[in-house]
Amino acid sequence: MFVIQNRENLLPIALAVLLHVVLFGSLVAVFDFGRESQLAIPLAIKGTLVTENAVFIPPKVEDTPPKPDTREQERLDQLREEAAEQRRIDAKVERERVAAVEERRERERIEADRQRDIEIERQRLENERLRKEAESAARQQELDNEAERIAAAGANAKAAYMFAIQQNIERNWVRPANAEVGLECVVNVRQSPGGVVADVSIGRCNGDETIKRSIVAAVYRASPLPEPRDPSVFDRSLTLIFKPTE
Repeated sequence: MFVIQNRENLLPIALAVLLHVVLFGSLVAVFDFGRESQLAIPLAIKGTLVTENAVFIPPKVEDTPPKPDTREQERLDQLREEAAEQRRIDAKVERERVAAVEERRERERIEADRQRDIEIERQRLENERLRKEAESAARQQELDNEAERIAAAGANAKAAYMFAIQQNIERNWVRPANAEVGLECVVNVRQSPGGVVADVSIGRCNGDETIKRSIVAAVYRASPLPEPRDPSVFDRSLTLIFKPTE
């Protein structure tokens, strides 16, 4: 009897439950239809399966090598650069020293050459002077010998007198550079008593004006002219042949 009552009570209970489900479903349907329909977008979920026996592995960190200490290398490089610079400076100083030595030697060589040239020229002039003195002495000796020969040969007093005048004029003659061999000029001389020359003129002459002026100057320098041993041969007007001995 107890069982039958329980079965009879199940029906009302089931109906009540069904009613509540229908009511609840209608409310939900009304609520869903009032909303705009939206598309369901699946979400990507990334996960990691962890089990009880899993071991935690830390993320891999790439090894970054420590930066090398370059201070010592930089110091060595700087020392090498300083040494190279010092070598360049030393080489430059050495080149300048060698150049200065060569320049000094060149100046000394030039000065030695100049002094040698001066000494050669001095010696040449001295030799030239000695040669001219020797030639003049030899020419004078020849004139003296000629005068002695004329006197010894018994030449007349006039010839000896004229020769003495010519000899004196020639001794006072300064030979021009352009005087050539074979010079011969006629010289007219007027003198006062005592042999003082009053006037000189040049006649026929194969020399130029420079040579003629030099002969005139020689006659004036020879004044007073030698006096004759025999006063009777004295003449105010003389004509001489100026022909210097070569």
